[in-house]
Amino acid sequence: MVLDACKQQLCNDGILRLVLSRSNTGEGLRVFWITYFLEEEKTIMHIFEGQARVPLKGWQQAAVAVGSALGALMNPARADLIAALGETTGKLAFQNLLDKMKRSHEGRMILQEQPRVISSAVGHAWDLPENTFGAAYAKFMGSRNFSPDDRPPVRFMDTEELAYVATRAREIHDFWHVLFNLPTNMIGESALKVVEFQQLYLPMCLLSTIGGSVRMKAKQRENFFKYYFPWAIRAGMSCTYIMSIYYEKHFDEDLELVRNRWGILPAPDLKNLRPPSKSQ
Repeated sequence: MVLDACKQQLCNDGILRLVLSRSNTGEGLRVFWITYFLEEEKTIMHIFEGQARVPLKGWQQAAVAVGSALGALMNPARADLIAALGETTGKLAFQNLLDKMKRSHEGRMILQEQPRVISSAVGHAWDLPENTFGAAYAKFMGSRNFSPDDRPPVRFMDTEELAYVATRAREIHDFWHVLFNLPTNMIGESALKVVEFQQLYLPMCLLSTIGGSVRMKAKQRENFFKYYFPWAIRAGMSCTYIMSIYYEKHFDEDLELVRNRWGILPAPDLKNLRPPSKSQ
């Protein structure tokens, strides 16, 4: 109902019509459409198919942000909407990420070489010794049936350089799960967003944390704010700048060694935090 009201209001303005329609593709992904009208032109954009980036004017960017936020709130599994929300609300933050990466030797190397976290580039991680960072990443991905190729492409960055920074942040997200020892459930994702916000100042991270905590059950919320939120604040403040690490070049190194080098503080394990039962 809220979405219908939003669409109706935008239509009544006579400036823009925001149409959110959903259709299933062969892989079960939904397609998010935005149709907008100007007095001097009529443009229809099919946003989430194809590879080209979509240039947006200010009000168009706001429309995409609002529509993506509403859609993601109703269905948090929509990675495409969450990605669009991050891009349209965080352009200034992404520029700051780019500037900060350029001040680091390893960050400049990443920007120059533009590595991609895709199957063809990281597949060797599955063959590394068990104690290594790469093997831990392979185990994390394999145990969840994740593929590094599943990330939605960047659509709304203004330049190729910013588009790569946004792509990089998206693709190394699973490395952060491994290093900070966070699960992919609601608590784990929300805690990681707190770490990311401490480091990157992306508005989407703050919005995701708020949205995630609201959707948690009472016990989950209690554990999140009692254990994970304070940890995430400490972890985000203590570690190396997470965008300027060339993670793939450290796949063959010991996991605990790279954690110590980068100041990574692994997340608490609730099993070790809960008091023993009376029978013990």
